[in-house]
Amino acid sequence: MKTIVTFGEIMGRLCPENFQRFRQSMPGKLDITFAGAEANVAASIAMLGGKARFVTALPDNEMTEACLTVLKGIEVDVSCIQKVKQGRFGLYFVERGANQRPSCVMYDREYSSVSMTHGDSYDWCKIMDNAGWLHTTGITPALSEVSAEATEVAVRTAKEKGLTVSCDLNFRKKLWQWQNGTPANELAKKTMKAILPYVDVVIANEEDAHDVLGIAAENTDIESGQLDVDKYTDVAKEIVKQFPNVKKVAITLRESLSATHNNWGAMLYDVETDYSYFAPMENGEYRPYEIKNIVDRVGGGDSFGAALVFALNTPELADSEKAIRFAVAGSCLCHSINGDFNYSSRDEVEALMGGSGSGRVVR
Repeated sequence: MKTIVTFGEIMGRLCPENFQRFRQSMPGKLDITFAGAEANVAASIAMLGGKARFVTALPDNEMTEACLTVLKGIEVDVSCIQKVKQGRFGLYFVERGANQRPSCVMYDREYSSVSMTHGDSYDWCKIMDNAGWLHTTGITPALSEVSAEATEVAVRTAKEKGLTVSCDLNFRKKLWQWQNGTPANELAKKTMKAILPYVDVVIANEEDAHDVLGIAAENTDIESGQLDVDKYTDVAKEIVKQFPNVKKVAITLRESLSATHNNWGAMLYDVETDYSYFAPMENGEYRPYEIKNIVDRVGGGDSFGAALVFALNTPELADSEKAIRFAVAGSCLCHSINGDFNYSSRDEVEALMGGSGSGRVVR
């Protein structure tokens, strides 16, 4: 496997213990971990056994050193991370939801170092050395005009050097605020339409395509958790129609019955075969995983993207049917783990793929 490069922001994630609310826990203890969409993908790929290189810009301080120590500890290549004088270490705060109370995320990432670092300041030749894949998301270009430009430089350079490029649309309405007077959806659409012509694999959740590209699935009500999964093939085909360079479209299919009870599955549309592969399947029919006691769903989509990219870079998992099964199983396991990183091994993912989902003690 060649190195998989991910480009984006990593932050400190602060979360109350035991599903508490901030009003309950402050003043008091908060759990702090490191997280960020593209960093989550790099971490998960490394823990699955792949070669991952994470690229970002961080302030030259002790928080950065602590972060780098964590990433090195799980064997993520951090050699291309810039330590810069401008900006700060971003933060985000999350209340984990339970039952009918949803999770809530608050961002504190304005003027973060990566949002102030121009694309031409990165050593892309070194970054792309011995790499075969670049992964990024719609979160980094949402941070600032500077980081949007840097993301475009990254994907364009990757294509020039012959890498495969994947992008998770990851629409975050709270972040798309850097152009005064432009609604978040319009700014996202305009910006991502400049990035997607360089993308081979598009990843999205059940509503990203609508929020970013205006492409909606029929007979679907996201708020009530009612999805007509068959209609997402039409969504994927419309994405390919708008961006003919795209070779695969993966869409996660989350049915939220409550904050801690979700049905979870996904679809992968392959342009070459003109076929949509769903997972998980049972007796030839789509049967999503029923996750009744979610520990932490934040980062679940990133774990899906990571497992999918890992599978597509692993010869024995690379065909579309196996790749989507592996991606869904990997992300299902992530819902059982605190924090954004998916501390699941390849063996554990493949065991769930094979039907080992009872949770019995492994001795």
